[in-house]
Amino acid sequence: MSKVLTTFRADHSLDVYIFGLVALIMLMISGSAHALPTFARQTGQSCVACHAGGQYPELTPYGRLFKLTGYTLGERPAVPLSVMGVASYTKTINADPSSDFPKNAAALFQTGSVFLAGKITDNIGMFAQATYDNYANQDPNTNQWSGHSHSDNIDVRYSDRFISSGSDLIVGLSLNNNPSVADVWNTAPAWIQYVPTKFGYTGASAAPMMSQLGQQVAGLGAYVFWNKTLYAELSLYQTAKGAFTILKSGNDIGNRLSGSNPYWRLAASHEWGPHNMMVGMFGMNADVYPDPTNPTGPTTHFRDRGIDAQYQYLLDDHTFTAQLSYIRESSNGGDVTGVASNSSNTLNQLQIKGSYIYRAKYGGSFTYRQSTGSSDATLYAGLQDDGTGTGNMIPIPGSGSITNNPDTRILIPELFWMPVQYARVGLQYYKFNRFNGASSNYDGAGRNAKDNNTLFVYVWAAY
Repeated sequence: MSKVLTTFRADHSLDVYIFGLVALIMLMISGSAHALPTFARQTGQSCVACHAGGQYPELTPYGRLFKLTGYTLGERPAVPLSVMGVASYTKTINADPSSDFPKNAAALFQTGSVFLAGKITDNIGMFAQATYDNYANQDPNTNQWSGHSHSDNIDVRYSDRFISSGSDLIVGLSLNNNPSVADVWNTAPAWIQYVPTKFGYTGASAAPMMSQLGQQVAGLGAYVFWNKTLYAELSLYQTAKGAFTILKSGNDIGNRLSGSNPYWRLAASHEWGPHNMMVGMFGMNADVYPDPTNPTGPTTHFRDRGIDAQYQYLLDDHTFTAQLSYIRESSNGGDVTGVASNSSNTLNQLQIKGSYIYRAKYGGSFTYRQSTGSSDATLYAGLQDDGTGTGNMIPIPGSGSITNNPDTRILIPELFWMPVQYARVGLQYYKFNRFNGASSNYDGAGRNAKDNNTLFVYVWAAY
């Protein structure tokens, strides 16, 4: 299914309040080089204890243990608040003026978040994020942008730990709003991409359904972690409603689920010396209404299945991480009018990433992403009505697929520098070898995949 670009309905008073709070707190702490975010204040540990090379959000074994025990290690913080902000500069080689990314070659404050996070009781903790997007909505008449705040990732946990001479068992419950956000490895769909930007062609045109449900759903899951070796999780997700509406507050529903939809996760991990490794699998079944504003009638059934692996080397000055994730999605919805041309379709997503960090200060990464799948004239449309009322069809400039295929392949080298704790300056380059099914003239209007090559420079700070 084509990735849904989310728009938001603004509550301007709330927008101003959250944005003002982010700005005020960041101004107050800008001169404090030794301040630590709320989890670090709670545990008394530095950032490198929980995050590989100090690089958020990638977790170390200690960071994974902290999350699995419900964010409860350490003392309850007096002020369980943190903030984060991203400023960026994006330059697409040949920006398409008809696209949804008009802020080309402009330095801007992109987004800011407030986090309410930490220990509540000895067994209950939480991670809750509210985000302000400075360029959330564009007026179709004036083309002016406006900002908006919304609920972001939320994870509230209950956990307990049972330790004996030969066993270490962690059990827990997670209430969250994003399938796989409860995961502790950065190969999960909710965590594998970081420092996101909504400007430039920095992503494929299609994504598995489980990657599209974040901040729209409410899920309750149970998990176990035995002897720091075997992990299992089972969760059920519904579209957030009633008392759980806060989990999707500020977000329009792009995909509305029917009933309860299962997500599961299995993983085996091992630690030896400075090394740790994980191999795993995960999956989700989702029944989605074709029209999110009219949740009646037949649904499209999505079946996502994934395998993943992660290796880390953590020793003194050196941090190395390698990650692999592969998801195969099958969908059946050709009998639902307007959803797909085929009675069934497949979508495959592969992501491979390697990163190295020296002294938690200098680093780089290299990522390869690939999306492939079956051709479908409705899911990956290449033509549109010219609007003259004659039925004449013309190419869709920029985003259309003349082959009706999602095949997209991207190489992403990155360099970054962390001058102080919780601040990162980075440079990423998105090099497209294929886009929407072809390397040249993919939209039928003369646009080539390399026209979407994008430079992304960012400053990311947290407290």
